[in-house]
Amino acid sequence: MEHDPHAEAVTAGAAGAAWAAGAAVGVGKLRAWWSHRQWLDRPHPGASAAEVLAATGWARSVGGAAPYLGLFARAGLRRAAVDAAVTRLEVHELPSARGCTYVLPAADFALGLAAGAAAPVGEIVAAEKHLGVGRDEVEKLCLAIERVLSVDEPLDPTTIRESVGDAVRPLGDAGRKRGLATTLPLALGLMQSRGRIRRVPVNGRLDQQRYGYVGWDQPAAGDAVDLARRYFSWAGPATLKHFRWFSGFTAATARRAVAEAGPVPLGPGSDLLLPPELAEEFAEFTAPGTPHYTLLAGIDGIHLLHRDLPRLLDPADAARPLPAGRAGRAFGTEADPQTHVVLDRGRIVGLWEYDTERAEIVLLPFVPPDDALREAVAHTEAFIREELGDARGFSLDSPRSRAPKIAALRAAAAARRP
Repeated sequence: MEHDPHAEAVTAGAAGAAWAAGAAVGVGKLRAWWSHRQWLDRPHPGASAAEVLAATGWARSVGGAAPYLGLFARAGLRRAAVDAAVTRLEVHELPSARGCTYVLPAADFALGLAAGAAAPVGEIVAAEKHLGVGRDEVEKLCLAIERVLSVDEPLDPTTIRESVGDAVRPLGDAGRKRGLATTLPLALGLMQSRGRIRRVPVNGRLDQQRYGYVGWDQPAAGDAVDLARRYFSWAGPATLKHFRWFSGFTAATARRAVAEAGPVPLGPGSDLLLPPELAEEFAEFTAPGTPHYTLLAGIDGIHLLHRDLPRLLDPADAARPLPAGRAGRAFGTEADPQTHVVLDRGRIVGLWEYDTERAEIVLLPFVPPDDALREAVAHTEAFIREELGDARGFSLDSPRSRAPKIAALRAAAAARRP
């Protein structure tokens, strides 16, 4: 699959065109439909982690609580059930779209690896150019690693480095400036993308980035069209730009994939596309009349599949200043939420973070809190307190680093109270 090396900079940026094209449908219906397709309009008790991810899309994982929060919101899955699914390889965290890590169902392991295969190759090309690391050197290191790994007992990176000896080469100050102290990460990334090894969380948890590696034999298979079909089933209606953001493909590759996958315009002249088999269901869909609140990570798929934040915001909320954000920045100008979010029928109606000192959620609502919202907050708060201990946004997030944001949310919420 051909990827765009600048894909991270190609954010959706399609809000204006998408909303103009979908205006005849109505913003409320679009948002409610996205929420419905994401299993966020009602609980789905009894669904497995693999079933949730197959239906709603791969869950972005960056060492934070996002996968747990998303699976809890959609199917009430407890941490023990998710961790057990990881242990059984029913779901797994793999480098996939854009080379980024997602939690995938087993049925998509091959496609996920194929979708992310270009990223480690690009890193090796860059290392050859800037650090003098040849492809042959990395391939020899891969062979050395494969010889020392087992399929049962994970080895941490330090043990792997010691076991392969001189096959790993330090890259000095030049490498450290580029985030590569040695050649080991290049080889590990390449082997992961080939399905020859897999990362195993040392404590079985997805929200803490300490890993060991075991041998694996998972072929990569699938192409850009396969990914496009999956994507529009999860995210449609979506635009070509939305798909390009998610996939990281070049414009030409994305266009070809979407054309062959066959999503159809939402209406005459619309840039918004959805699978033809969903067109009749969408036409008959009616947005629910009563609120249904869910507390999600800021990188949940309801946002990150499109990465087009304004589509989830009412104009007044888009104009809100960000608590603890940069001066003069409004919520709707951000590429991603800077906190976790509260969703109601596809609309972001609040921001939240977890305060570990008080063991409570700090909520800044955009709507007057009612019993349903208070119940949703209490439900998620208990889950975090009893099973996660924290709700980190990403691997480097910590209670200490989060403290200014929590204080700003608390102050903003207090200022809004009558």
